[in-house]
Formats: sequence, structure tokens, C-alpha cells
Amino acid sequence: MAQQNSSISLSTGQQIPILGFGTWHASGEELEAALDAALKAGYRHIDTATVYENERFIGNVLKKWLDSGRIKRSDLFIVTKVPPSGNRSGDIEKWLKRSLRNLHLTYIDLYLVHTPFAYQDAGEEFHPLNEQGEIMIDTDTDHLQIWSAMENQVVQGRTKAIGLSNFNITQIKKILDNAKLPVSNLQIELHVHFQQNELVKFCQNHDISVTAYAPLGSRGFVEKIGKGDTVPDSLKNITVLEIAKKYEKTPAQILLKHIIQKGIATVPKSVNPLRIKENIELFDWKLETEDVDKLNALDMGESARVCDFRSGFFKSLSKHPEFPF
Repeated sequence: MAQQNSSISLSTGQQIPILGFGTWHASGEELEAALDAALKAGYRHIDTATVYENERFIGNVLKKWLDSGRIKRSDLFIVTKVPPSGNRSGDIEKWLKRSLRNLHLTYIDLYLVHTPFAYQDAGEEFHPLNEQGEIMIDTDTDHLQIWSAMENQVVQGRTKAIGLSNFNITQIKKILDNAKLPVSNLQIELHVHFQQNELVKFCQNHDISVTAYAPLGSRGFVEKIGKGDTVPDSLKNITVLEIAKKYEKTPAQILLKHIIQKGIATVPKSVNPLRIKENIELFDWKLETEDVDKLNALDMGESARVCDFRSGFFKSLSKHPEFPF
């Protein structure tokens, strides 16, 4: 079994495994089988979110493993996130308690504010739409009140660390200037064509660990939102393929290694048992400097952002005062 032998230190003193198992766009029996395979392969960092609507499936697998004694709770690093419809100080505790119930856990290792903008509260409807088919936004978002409520969840013992996702530098600075507890992690879209160097450097300078989502470019999502002609397929890039051949690795392994070798955590998602196993086999080899430089040169900046919340029913989000991009 491959062992995950590399981690990043959080400002809380915790260690977050640098390679995690992502679960966006996965649910049901397919996810349960994939997570079971991931745990067998050695994954211990599991990433989810309330809006993924898959926490209960993850919880089923975690309970099975924990009850059987095959794994201890202290071996796991579980991350989940506040839904945009819960981005109000009075709602944070409710949503975290819901996640804990679904995951069959008594605490979360890292709880993130999923987005800097908020939707209107519509009960169990995570994407409330108006008559025009647009997201119903709540423009009264107050990051400082939200962060204070997040801090209280640490005090209450429901999560060990707190962080942010999809926030920009200005928004993070405002929280840092007023926070009582540290921002332990920022989760952002990051892949070879969109490397976010300025934001990563800012986080490193402020002791904020970074986790990359969509590390392989989320090709299925790219095609779904009609960006196939503007965002290249990183798994088919000629430079990536040449480097993969040199090291006798898969293109995915090269792309993931490029991220973690910079000290950035990442959470690739797969439901294929072979790919799940391959994706974690990153710790007994290293990319040479010349190859890192070649991969660095593939950065396209903002034009390669996939998850910009500007397509489909998300279009109205750009009207929110805290829209980050």
C-alpha cells in the first residue's frame, strides 16, 4: 500500500497531508467505492463541502473504517466547507453541526468558508434561483462577523482549524487585520495553466497554507461550461507528455508533483481505482529544476481560470459586492 509521507504544517500546529482525496462531482455508491479504494491506497486527507451534497456518503465509509478499527480518527484529516447559503454569522454553527452529523464525526480538522459571497437562505436548497434563473444573492455579507463565528466553532471544539476558499488578497487581508485565530488554509483553483503565483506568495508570507483544487484542470467541467476552446487540456500538453515520458510517470502524476513539490497541498478527484492509486504515488521521486521551470512556463494567468462563477445560473454572482474575481 502506498503511504502518504508528506505533509504541510498549519499555523495551529496540525499537519495536513499534502495529497488529499477530492470529492467534488462525486456521490452515492460510486463515491463510497472510490473513497474505500482511496483509504486502502493510503489517502488520509479527505476534502468535501456541504454543497457537494455527498457528506453522508463519505460519512458511511468513514464510520465503517473507524468502527472496524482499521483506522483511527487521529489518522484522518477531514475538510469541509460552509455553503454560500450559510454565509451569515448566525448560520455557521448550524451548518457545521449538520456536516458533523452527516460525516459521523465529533470534530472537523479544517472548516472553510467556501466562498466570499453569500446566497439567500432557502433551507435545504443550496442554489436558490429567482424567476430569471439566476442565483438569489445576499448582498449583506460581512466577512468579519462570519470569521468571528468560525472562530467560535474552534473554541467550541467542533473544528480544529479554520480557513477560506476562493477569497482574494484584499478580502484575506481584511480578515487577517481583525482575526483572533489564524487563517490556517486557503483553498483555490490552481493548476499548471493557472498557477496563482501572487496569491500563493501572499499566503506563504502570512503563514497560510494553500490547497489547490482542480489540479488537473477539471476537463469535464471545462467542456460542460463551454471553455474548451480557451482553456487547454493540461493532460494532453506536449511539455507535460514529454516530461511524463522522461520520468516514466503519467501526465497526472507530473501535474500533481509540480504542485506538491512547491509545498502546496492538492486534492485530485477520481473514482477510478487505478488512477486513485497512481495519483498518490508521488513521494519517492522528484522533478528536476529544469522540468519545474518548463512547467512553470505553461502558466496562462487569469485567462485559464475555470471556476470563475460567471457561467450559467452563477452569472448573477458577479453583482455581489464581495465577488472575488
